[in-house]
Amino acid sequence: MQSFGLPIRSAAVFIAALLFACSVTAATPAAPAAEDAYSFIDLPTDYQDEYPDWFKTSFNNLPEDLDDALASGKKGLIVYFGQKHCAYCQALMKDNLSKGDLVRYLRLNFEVVGLNVHSIEKVTGMDGKARPINEFAIEQKAQLTPTLLFYVKGRKQALKLVGYHTPYKMRAALEYVVDEHYKTQRFGEYLEQADPPPLFADETLNPDPIFSTPPYALDRSRFAARKPLLVIFEQPRCHACDVLHSEPLQNPLVRKRLQDFEVVQLNVWDDTTPVLTPDGKRMSARQWARHLGLFYAPTLVMFDERGKEVFRVDSVVQFSRLANVLRYVADKAYLIYPLFQLWSRDHANEEVGLPRATKAPK
Repeated sequence: MQSFGLPIRSAAVFIAALLFACSVTAATPAAPAAEDAYSFIDLPTDYQDEYPDWFKTSFNNLPEDLDDALASGKKGLIVYFGQKHCAYCQALMKDNLSKGDLVRYLRLNFEVVGLNVHSIEKVTGMDGKARPINEFAIEQKAQLTPTLLFYVKGRKQALKLVGYHTPYKMRAALEYVVDEHYKTQRFGEYLEQADPPPLFADETLNPDPIFSTPPYALDRSRFAARKPLLVIFEQPRCHACDVLHSEPLQNPLVRKRLQDFEVVQLNVWDDTTPVLTPDGKRMSARQWARHLGLFYAPTLVMFDERGKEVFRVDSVVQFSRLANVLRYVADKAYLIYPLFQLWSRDHANEEVGLPRATKAPK
């Protein structure tokens, strides 16, 4: 079987080499992606959560939609969570779902159902129970839009992609599900299997004075820390990592909000640097990255003062989203707003601290 004109193994090598190292492409909200589209403005746009006309017309019964897809010979169902004014959703529609080869392969193998993350319309999940779409989004932890859920035979969720990913990464995700690699390995392992650790794995990463220095004694399981923890997993010669450092991490508002965190930078390929993880385990940086199931560089993982992971950004991110996620975590807004998108709808454009809500949002 071939994939996008390449034998599967060759395609996997090609994808892994391009993607895991620096798998970021994005578009400016108002224009098609440039040749180097790692830099883009992610402020709210005039996007209205518009779907391609080939998305499935659904009665929001996902088990029936999956059955229809399988009966027509497809591999499964993709559930898309989006929202209005989302620059990342707009990038997905313009850059990914307008690509002829990608769209052809996707439509050959999947049906796609679109859901608005804030909608109160009912949807029937794979468990057969109906609930409002916004509650379903919370259950599925669709923290960032767009979020894609991949369902296959047996009503199994084979993969979830949270946030915007490049056309190359989306191609890899489709092949991962279509070729049923989810049965034997994680997505990150699939990307890595054809491409061993790079020869430049021990090269230095982008420096920043805000990063804590070794030893990395991050254990918070016995005694609470003073601040939440942000761990940025990167790798050398990664253009997406370079953009993170040269743009969002240099934004004054982001710099200000980073002061509320202990910030650590780790190399995903580093087998020598020991880390005492937030839950008290001893492992190398690379072992920890694999344990966390990382598949994207850079990935930002945030832990509370007790060492519990509370948020992860493993997709394209620019300054507006990053600044708001940092505030959401630092202010412990997740204790009241279980979904970042709900908080973002109400508070994202505020420049002051989060008002201390006394009840859960509607």
